[in-house]
Amino acid sequence: MTCRDTERKLAGYLDGAINSHDHARVREHLGACAACRMQLAHYQRLATCLANVEPSAPPIDLAVRIHVNVEAAQSRTFAGNAQRVWARAAMVFENIFRPLAVPATGGVLTALVVFVLLVQNILVGVPLGGVVANDLPLNLVQPARLESLAPFPVPGVIAKEGHLTSGALLLEATLNAQGQVVSYRIISGPSDPDVSHQLDQLLLFSRFRPLVSFGLPMAGGRVLLSFNEVRVQG
Repeated sequence: MTCRDTERKLAGYLDGAINSHDHARVREHLGACAACRMQLAHYQRLATCLANVEPSAPPIDLAVRIHVNVEAAQSRTFAGNAQRVWARAAMVFENIFRPLAVPATGGVLTALVVFVLLVQNILVGVPLGGVVANDLPLNLVQPARLESLAPFPVPGVIAKEGHLTSGALLLEATLNAQGQVVSYRIISGPSDPDVSHQLDQLLLFSRFRPLVSFGLPMAGGRVLLSFNEVRVQG
C-alpha cells in the first residue's frame, strides 16, 4: 500500500470505519512509514481537539429554514427541467411539422374540395351549375321507382258492388333485383279480395326500376303508389 492510499484511509483507520483487510494493510504500512505515522498523529490530535469543543446550540428556526431552502431548490430544479423539456419538445415538433405544414394545408383543402364535389355531384346528384336537361343522376344509391303502369287501360281500382269505400288508395310495393313486385301492402284504402286481384294484375304488367346501389340492382327497393279514385262497379 502506498502513502497516498494510506492517507485516504487514515481517518477510517482511526475511527474503525474501514474493513479488517484494509485495517491490517494500513497498520502494516504505518509500521514501516514514519511520515504516515506522523500524519496519523495529526489526525489523533485533531480528533482530541474536536472532542473538547463544546457543541453550539443550533438556531431555533434552523429546521424551518432548511425546509424552505430545500423546497425552493426543488421548485427551481423542477421549473428548470420543465422549461428544458418544453423547449426541446417544441423544437422537435417544429422540426418535424414545419416541412409538412404547406403540404398538409394543401391536402386538407384538396380533401374539402373533393368532399364538396362528392356531396354535390354524386351523393346528391345535382351538378354545381344547376340541373341539366336530359342529364342522368350520378347517385351512388338510386331508389326504386315506377317506370310505367300497365299498358292496358286502368280506369281505377274497382271494388265489387256493395262496397261503399271510395277515394284514394295508397300502397307500398317491394321489388326484387329485376324490378318485379314480390309483395305489396295497402297502406290506406279498400283491401277486399276484388281490389287485391285487380292490384295483382296491375302490378304484374307494370314496369319498375329496382333499387340501384353503386351501379348494381339490389333487391328490397320499395315504391309508393297512389290512386286517386276507387269506382264501385255495379
